[in-house]
Amino acid sequence: MPATSSLCPAIANRWSPRAFSDRPVSNADLRHLFEAARLAASCFNEQPWRFVIATKEKAADHDKLLGLLVPPNQQWAKQAWLLGVTAGKKTFTHNGAPDRFGLHDAGAALASVAIQASYMGLQVHGMGGFDAARARTELGIPEDFEIGAAFALGYVEGPDEPPADRKRKSLEEIVFGMEWGRPAL
Repeated sequence: MPATSSLCPAIANRWSPRAFSDRPVSNADLRHLFEAARLAASCFNEQPWRFVIATKEKAADHDKLLGLLVPPNQQWAKQAWLLGVTAGKKTFTHNGAPDRFGLHDAGAALASVAIQASYMGLQVHGMGGFDAARARTELGIPEDFEIGAAFALGYVEGPDEPPADRKRKSLEEIVFGMEWGRPAL
């Protein structure tokens, strides 16, 4: 297994904390983070991702997003400076054909945000534990967008740190040759 020290530090140091500080993230820093998303790769350069975000600067909006999360996620995410939801366009803009990669590309854009956040001393925690149907209604997300993940973003607080025994699947379990299940590396 390759040493993590050979990886880009922003990737190697990325993790999903559950103890965020309510320390503000400047709008300039938020612009850098979402610029990373803007530059993510996408099928036909569709850039199908959209982000609905709220910071603690607008408490009512932050509370609205927080209320979409399942209660266990609300407990730790309430401190994060920013909460958000991703969506990916279901059709291509140039011809209206189905885009089966829209949500994949939205995930790639969120991954770019997470890597940029790690580089900047912040972290992102993606979540599936939220009410997507309510998010669509309450956030006005059009039917032509598939709802992806919710996420929290901010500075890590206190003793929360990546687990020393962080478990990840081996490359042999995730990278196959031309026969499914047969390791390529």
